[in-house]
Amino acid sequence: MIINQGFEEYFYKNIALQIRKYRIERGLTQEQLSEMLSKNLKYIGHIERCERKISNTVLIEFMKLMQIQPSEFYAFETPYKWN
Repeated sequence: MIINQGFEEYFYKNIALQIRKYRIERGLTQEQLSEMLSKNLKYIGHIERCERKISNTVLIEFMKLMQIQPSEFYAFETPYKWN
């Protein structure tokens, strides 16, 4: 099965928006979150700007740290428009 490239871009962009939203809601800087996740200083910035794709392992750790339910995290504000 081939994943529509447009959907992949949509998916990672919305993950980036969610990470930024929850980080800011918790009053954390990108640097603080990077330290909490034991990642490189610039890692969160790269994720939030969609310059890197976050791994499931790091995403799961993020949701555990922030105590976010998956159903809440993946409730993107904008639905994807299928062709």
